[in-house]
Amino acid sequence: MRRLAGLLALALAALPAAAQDRWVPQRVAELQALDKVTARVVTLRAAVNVPERFGSLTLTVRACHSRPPDEVADAAAWLEITDSRAPASGAAVFRGWMFANAPGVNMLQHPVYDIRVMECRAQ
Repeated sequence: MRRLAGLLALALAALPAAAQDRWVPQRVAELQALDKVTARVVTLRAAVNVPERFGSLTLTVRACHSRPPDEVADAAAWLEITDSRAPASGAAVFRGWMFANAPGVNMLQHPVYDIRVMECRAQ
């Protein structure tokens, strides 16, 4: 999965400049977080470079991009996620792009939590 996401990122970078310009940088990511044990679902609004907590996870959105209003709605966010309960505390359990319209392309694989990008917004 990570290899596929890496290839996708390379493919996006290889697009002509006009195609890359169709993604609009935003400041806030709306994320859906699920605790699989309690079935608790929470919507988080995470500003770029501001860590947010959910359970034992710390989520930091490093970039968030959306499509222009005249195109099919989509969002992509670069996330770094750490777990305070992980054996190597402080090491990232996820680092990469997540896509709203393709959540299965690159996802957090965690026994307790699921995180999904819903959209990116200016505020």
